[in-house]
Amino acid sequence: MKLENPPTLASELTSLPVTSWRRFARDLHDGRIEQICILSDVERMKCEAEELKQLVADALSAKSKKERFDEQSWDSLKSSPFYEVLREYRDVLPDDIPAELPQDKGVQHEIDLVPGTKYCV
Repeated sequence: MKLENPPTLASELTSLPVTSWRRFARDLHDGRIEQICILSDVERMKCEAEELKQLVADALSAKSKKERFDEQSWDSLKSSPFYEVLREYRDVLPDDIPAELPQDKGVQHEIDLVPGTKYCV
């Protein structure tokens, strides 16, 4: 269907002929559809953009990750129900934030699946 001017009213839009999503996808893939007109709620999008800007501003004004990490200590975790488990694995949890990623130890895993199993391609 070719339209010189896309409909601007809901009644005009709903009076357009219906097409299935399969036909739409096929026509789009075959190149028969040259242009798509997307109707959107501009006011809602502006409102959501403002909310997102506010969230970003709040996140930037909040304490940095380093400051939040520095405030955490084993003593502050004592009231947590997970304190005992955390203490058990304290060798895995760093006391300082590493400045860089740990060195690659070269460990690689290869899993051979038996043909015919559920996840074998």
